[in-house]
Amino acid sequence: MTLIPVNLAGNGYDILVESGALNNAAQHLKDHVKNDRVFVVTDTNVSAKWRQPLESDLEKSGIKVISHVLPAGEQTKSWAVLEQLTDWLLDEGAERSDILIALGGGVIGDLTGFAASILKRGCNFIQIPTSLLAQVDSSVGGKTAINSRAGKNLIGRFNQPRFVLIDPLVLGTLPDRELRAGYAEVVKYGLINNAPFFEWCEENSDKLLGRDPDALSYAITESVKAKAGIVAEDEKELSGRRALLNLGHTFGHALEAETGYSSDLVHGEAVAAGMALAFHYSARRGHCTETDAARVERHLAQAGLPHSLDSASVKASGERLVQHMLHDKKMTGGNLPFLLGNAIGETFLADDVDLEDVAAFLDQAE
Repeated sequence: MTLIPVNLAGNGYDILVESGALNNAAQHLKDHVKNDRVFVVTDTNVSAKWRQPLESDLEKSGIKVISHVLPAGEQTKSWAVLEQLTDWLLDEGAERSDILIALGGGVIGDLTGFAASILKRGCNFIQIPTSLLAQVDSSVGGKTAINSRAGKNLIGRFNQPRFVLIDPLVLGTLPDRELRAGYAEVVKYGLINNAPFFEWCEENSDKLLGRDPDALSYAITESVKAKAGIVAEDEKELSGRRALLNLGHTFGHALEAETGYSSDLVHGEAVAAGMALAFHYSARRGHCTETDAARVERHLAQAGLPHSLDSASVKASGERLVQHMLHDKKMTGGNLPFLLGNAIGETFLADDVDLEDVAAFLDQAE
């Protein structure tokens, strides 16, 4: 068992990483439950596998569980579903002192956290992430949101969870594609500021993707520690430090937008291709070597992840992809900062990027 603190003034909380924790959830959650009941929000896929074990353990401890099952998929992060969820909570008599539990991947975590932030002007929620991507990224740090016509995650707010419970064993039922997509976010932490961890990924990706328990636990723990440290330094992206976590996302969100946020290219896959593009663009600008860029691309390809426009099956022009980028949340005064790399493990925020040059680069990329 590993307990990782997120040290935030007034908003701090702990993240527990423990194999088998879901089957002992009541033991870990009871101190956070005031009304002897919880509201569990999940989706159809996760409900079929993990809702019953969670409910059973909580109810054995005298905690009543009121559950709501939503459709699985990115389309659930919408105004319509947010309205449905909050109406359901109000119909069930949810109070500000109640706890919402997000049992699922990033979609459920984002939606539930946003609903918790606005319901009766705010109530508490707990994250129990069931995908690798959610365990190492979206469940930590308090970013909650829904999507809009203009783009991904543009409607939302920072709302830190009360507690995060991570059980690596739930990944045993995760589809291979979703496991690989989550692995992209693991690799990201090595590329940001931890070259030795990237080397560990190169040496151990086969074990991790083969669901070796030790490899999974190590990767999850190291990733969560890395993100918790950055979030503690810059909770709301005010200093720029937290923006490092967006490596690959500016390119990646443009690819997601071009594919309609569909299952053609899921988030982690888009981030993988985005990281490869970011390093190749860094090499174009002279920040890193082509050797480093090729190394990043090679590792992502070996992991079975998209690592280029072609492998992501995106055929759009550079100008069109740049138009998608104009909706990026980091846009300030008409300028879009980019996460680039001086080397593997040395990512930085560049605020002098010419979008016409980005479009030209993408037209030449394969």
